[in-house]
Amino acid sequence: MSTKKPPPAAILDIDGTLVDTNYHHAIAWFRAFRQHGHVVPIWRIHRSIGMGGDKLIAELLSDEVEAREGEEIRAAEKALYLTFIEEVEPLRGARALMEDLRDRGRQVVLASSAKEDEVDHYLDLLDARGLADSWTTSADVEQTKPAPDLILAALAKLDGAPGIMIGDSTWDCQAAKAAGIPSIAVLTGGFSEEELLAAGASQVFHSIDELRMGLDDTPLG
Repeated sequence: MSTKKPPPAAILDIDGTLVDTNYHHAIAWFRAFRQHGHVVPIWRIHRSIGMGGDKLIAELLSDEVEAREGEEIRAAEKALYLTFIEEVEPLRGARALMEDLRDRGRQVVLASSAKEDEVDHYLDLLDARGLADSWTTSADVEQTKPAPDLILAALAKLDGAPGIMIGDSTWDCQAAKAAGIPSIAVLTGGFSEEELLAAGASQVFHSIDELRMGLDDTPLG
């Protein structure tokens, strides 16, 4: 007798998808780089937001800077970002999207490579502890996006259900593709529809509200 396959679960990125943090992080990285004598244009930093901090420094500067100063720059970025964190707001419709998914019987895993204290803050901000089945932090992975580790860690928290990634950056879509699952993207992170589709997104929505309205036209409906 065959066992019915569980319906797809939603793997939700947090930064830039549920909470409006991408530009706060871009400024924090700019200031951290500048403290260490590296001036990187903020627009270039933004293009790498969504990529994990373990990869971003080498991407924007060099492997040599990563090896020599990576830990110090990351520590500076974290401290600088925490001066902004009380200004972070949920993106409109973020909690309602989780409610919509739960109403449709979908498991919800929040996939973040942020530090545990940041994830705790976002869970409180979204009042999401009773809505999410589980969540990830940087402690769960060795490599962050665009490596698939974060998505695989989220999938491991499911009861065998297939997953569909919802994210805002090209790095989310690339990580989902590397993990072998489809992705849906929203424009809330500042990446264009064309870029997100090229990175592997199956559908792109302008906002969370638009995604909620179109949810039944996605595999999560």
